Amino acid sequence: MRILIIEDEKPAARRLAQLITEKLPEAEIYGNIDTVTSAVEWLNKNPHPDLVFLDIQLADGISFEIFEKVKVTAPIIFCTAYDQYAIKAFKLNSIDYLLKPVDPDELAQALNKFQSGRKAPAVSLDEIRNLIHNTQKTFKNRFLVKTGERIQTVDVQEIAFFFSEDKATLLQTRQGKKFIIDYTLDELENMVSPDSFFRLNRKYISSVAAIKDVFTYSGSRLKIHLENCTDNDILISREKMGPFKSWLGQ
Repeated sequence: MRILIIEDEKPAARRLAQLITEKLPEAEIYGNIDTVTSAVEWLNKNPHPDLVFLDIQLADGISFEIFEKVKVTAPIIFCTAYDQYAIKAFKLNSIDYLLKPVDPDELAQALNKFQSGRKAPAVSLDEIRNLIHNTQKTFKNRFLVKTGERIQTVDVQEIAFFFSEDKATLLQTRQGKKFIIDYTLDELENMVSPDSFFRLNRKYISSVAAIKDVFTYSGSRLKIHLENCTDNDILISREKMGPFKSWLGQ
């Protein structure tokens, strides 16, 4: 059995491959595909797999774009961080969905559905998009922070960037004030609007307004200077250059 994993979070892809191997040790697993572009290239050059595990948001766009560029005949199991309402849409056109982080028992149930040949009724891509559009995920408008004994709120519009430091996560306002918050950067990435914030690297999530300067660095990376930030070594990897430029220029 040939199984293809299309996932832009490498730790999630590795964990999913490990779980699949535990359930189906005979399966051939193909992965390291994290963009719409690389997925289309792989599907055009290789025999189609028997099953595809597909993330919704990839490094360079939404995975539905794959179906517009290449015919995918294999059944699909979606892996997504979308809320329950949006997930219902995916379920109509797939074997099943798995909510991240993937639960081993839910994975086993999804594989059982695949092996038994059970399918949900097919719907068109437009119908799925409409359902997703009608159940758009909501994002946080403000964060609670603590200063001494005082608790206050910080509006998202006031936040320049989030960053990690000494195993803590902080937000910094446009005025340069810093506050410790009780979320990890991975959690924050799903809590703030991707139109306004971008995950630069493992240490920073920045707002558009905080991007002060962008420089090319070593030909394959970008160096970012953030407003009121003393860290002059904020780098964006080659893999993120395209998505970052698209986000910055939208």
